[in-house]
Amino acid sequence: MDFFSPGLLKQDINDINILALAHLGDAVYEVMVRTLVCSRSHEQVRNVHLKTVSMANASFQAKAAERIAPLLTEEELDILRRGRNAKVNTAPKHCDIAEYHAATGLETLFGYLYLLSEKDRLTELFRVIAGED
Repeated sequence: MDFFSPGLLKQDINDINILALAHLGDAVYEVMVRTLVCSRSHEQVRNVHLKTVSMANASFQAKAAERIAPLLTEEELDILRRGRNAKVNTAPKHCDIAEYHAATGLETLFGYLYLLSEKDRLTELFRVIAGED
């Protein structure tokens, strides 16, 4: 398996627990944020970290999910909804539970697209999220 371009089949991905997809998608999203921030910045690490945290949090991700929703296919919307509606046992104290669920939906979508090796689609959606549309 190529871990940077897994290219799994949809039926194989559908067998993966929805929160496991969100777990993977969280990492994919964070790598994309860190790549963006590092490529734009020649600042101290602390400032790079603060910019990253400003985009990689439940509140920002909830707004990002809302922003890209009109651009999603029915299949992508279904994945987003499944992630948003997944039963989570804990949520961070610093965010609203609705935001946390919406952020989980976004992460699930990113995990799903990553496993399909849909790099162009991930890039397209992330550019909208980052305001580069």
